[in-house]
Amino acid sequence: MTNRFQNRVVIVTGGTSGIGLATAKAFVAEGAWVFITGRRQQALDAAVKEIGGGVVGVQGDMGILADIDRLYDTVQQKHSQIDVVFANAGGGEFAALGAITEEHYQSTFDTNVKGVLFTVQKALPLLRDGAAIVLTSSTTSISGTPAFSVYSATKAAIRNFARNWILDLKDRRIRVNAISPGVTDTAGLNELFGSGDQAEGTKNYLAGLIPAGRIGKPEEIAKAVLFLASDDASFVNGVELFVDGGQVQI
Repeated sequence: MTNRFQNRVVIVTGGTSGIGLATAKAFVAEGAWVFITGRRQQALDAAVKEIGGGVVGVQGDMGILADIDRLYDTVQQKHSQIDVVFANAGGGEFAALGAITEEHYQSTFDTNVKGVLFTVQKALPLLRDGAAIVLTSSTTSISGTPAFSVYSATKAAIRNFARNWILDLKDRRIRVNAISPGVTDTAGLNELFGSGDQAEGTKNYLAGLIPAGRIGKPEEIAKAVLFLASDDASFVNGVELFVDGGQVQI
């Protein structure tokens, strides 16, 4: 393990499980000071305990602007600047076109689009020049999925945030990239697929569609996030990096 992020300040929203938790662990292991967010205090406390030192948990829903303000108020109590923002908080549920409700639309866009937008915007006064921003998109940004159109639309929006924000932030040399995971073995995925044997059966089916022959691990996505956030990616800007075992490349 290197010390690429020694004493750097990193924000990971949605850091209590899955990709967010794995990424927070990876940043801490490489010397960073990490702030994670989560909506449920119990899950947040458990994640902080699992990660160990070098992490602060801030309870909040990133779709609520006051909660984002509280996150950055907490950061300012300990640090004068931020080096990396991983805007990862998000989620979604299946709903076919004829079953989409206003509440489904609003809650998905609030979390996945509004939350990412204002997580990044409100970080700007604290972000150092030359900082890195990584946004969580999805393979659904370019690949259709039945009954998943609202979620997919939010992830397409995230990908286009990266394209546009590199122009808004070019004078400050702040890089913005999007990570697009494929099917990844997380608790959230199990819930989406119905949990238990049903979830395992769906994951096995999807693994057969992936050239790599399996679904991804959160730790594999985390490694890609750290690459995009690191100086190793100093000339990588505005890209969508697919970490999907080749699924959407065929």
